Amino acid sequence: MENFSLILAIVVVTALAFDFTNGFHDTANAMATTISTGALKPKVAVAMSAVLNLVGAFLSVEVANTISKGLVDETGIRPEVIFAALVGAILWNLLTWLVGLPSSSSHALMGGLIGATIASAGVGAVHGDALVTKVLIPAIAAPLVAGIAAFLGTRLTYSLGKKADGEAAAKGYRTGQIASAGLVSLAHGTNDAQKTMGIITLALVAGGVVAPDSDPPMWVILSAGLAIALGTYLGGWRIIRTMGKGLTDLQPQQGFAAQTSAATVILASSHLGFSLSTTHSVSGSVMGAGLGRKGGVVRWSTATRMFVAWGLTLPAAALVGALAEYVTGFGTWGTAVVAVFLVGSSAAIWKISRREVVDHTNVNDSDEAPGVVTTAIAAVTPPPAGTPAEDLSATIPAPSSSEPASSQATV
Repeated sequence: MENFSLILAIVVVTALAFDFTNGFHDTANAMATTISTGALKPKVAVAMSAVLNLVGAFLSVEVANTISKGLVDETGIRPEVIFAALVGAILWNLLTWLVGLPSSSSHALMGGLIGATIASAGVGAVHGDALVTKVLIPAIAAPLVAGIAAFLGTRLTYSLGKKADGEAAAKGYRTGQIASAGLVSLAHGTNDAQKTMGIITLALVAGGVVAPDSDPPMWVILSAGLAIALGTYLGGWRIIRTMGKGLTDLQPQQGFAAQTSAATVILASSHLGFSLSTTHSVSGSVMGAGLGRKGGVVRWSTATRMFVAWGLTLPAAALVGALAEYVTGFGTWGTAVVAVFLVGSSAAIWKISRREVVDHTNVNDSDEAPGVVTTAIAAVTPPPAGTPAEDLSATIPAPSSSEPASSQATV
């Protein structure tokens, strides 16, 4: 019993560590557009988001119940299975954060849980109907709905604001953007913090601490809310840069439309108990807002990398979760090996991230290289009127030492 209690404690601590990574991984969902448009200073934005994430954690337990009661057969789950699931989710979160990709922490958690459960109890222990209706369908629908809503909202916003004073309108939209960003943060706490509540509750059920079908205890709600708030305050600056500058260039009107659309989708899904990805919702709304402005563009090279990461999240986390569960099956020493692997891998990823630091001082610097199409268009664009003819000459690169000097010419 003493050994079991230790394992359960490890599971709870690991779950809170995942919640912490979820916080800094998903800060971009609420604050990337607000920071990129200058509506709020970076540190102020993440502090505001952290507080509202904490408040949101207390508003509902519907999503937590989906995780703890609906996705897998809780009666056949051991604490080691949940620990293995969290290993897969944390490592995927850290890897995608390292490369600045806004992937889904929710799907990483569910993928890890599904993989570990299958490795432990077989495919039958996963509730396929709940997986399809409350995870997979929302994963596809949420970014589409949020994107279309943001596209239409942006068009409407620019149409209504045609005759408004430019500076006054921009100031008003920045104010509205701050309010909508707060709503996204509240929605994120309502949806994402609950996933950790659900996984801890599932562990407590597996350990016999609480009865099956129980709601999360208050201490679980509080600890999960604090963990995600702390992670949010530290700021996932790499992903904020990608979401705010890497996908498209947003004006305050677009930022307001994007965040309002995303918040509406997330809050509606939380009320229905759909464990959707807030990352997918916000990314879809940002792309929709980017396309909604006349002349606006979406950097599809970045979007494509995101789509690939989205598709890989569930299976990659499931594979790591299954392997971790296989190793923990060898007993206490197996669990210790997995724990050491998790800590070592996390430390290595952190050390690699220090080679190129992204923080609040450079988060709005865009490191997206021009694409092939953009470069080609720039190459054939006529020069500005009045440019002197002598400034239009281009020199062919100097020849190598083996070539005659006469091969150099000026065009």
